[in-house]
Amino acid sequence: MTDSVEKIVSSYKSGRREDLIPILQKIQEAVGYIPEEAIVAIGNKLKISTTKIYGLATFYDQFRFFPQGKIHITICNGTTCYINGASDVIEAVREFVGTEPGDTSRDKLFSYEVTTCVGGCHSSPVILVNGEYHAPVTPESISEMLSKLRVVIENE
Repeated sequence: MTDSVEKIVSSYKSGRREDLIPILQKIQEAVGYIPEEAIVAIGNKLKISTTKIYGLATFYDQFRFFPQGKIHITICNGTTCYINGASDVIEAVREFVGTEPGDTSRDKLFSYEVTTCVGGCHSSPVILVNGEYHAPVTPESISEMLSKLRVVIENE
């Protein structure tokens, strides 16, 4: 277990189930995702089965179980974005990255997720790349944008 996970888990009292979400949030903030070893450690500390912890954590979109890529893309698929072609944008990102939403590419450069709204309805469809808005995007613009980002990251 990483030192940061151990330090976070040990800072809480045993058996306090109400601490579950705050512990998960702190671990994700520190590590970037919730590793399996953290779920086991939390279960031992709070006396909760790992199945229940995983079930609760997967209910919330905020928790990730794999490290994100260096370039993380959030694709809005809310009503306005959907109507304006978000499904084609999702497919373009899927083809470029070569994974499904929530996964990270083998080279660890890209990861992406689909969400219901990022608050950019006026210029949809919208994506966020490492938290930065890009709108409106088209399936055709995705490959060029991500290719440029790949070159920048690989040359760092």
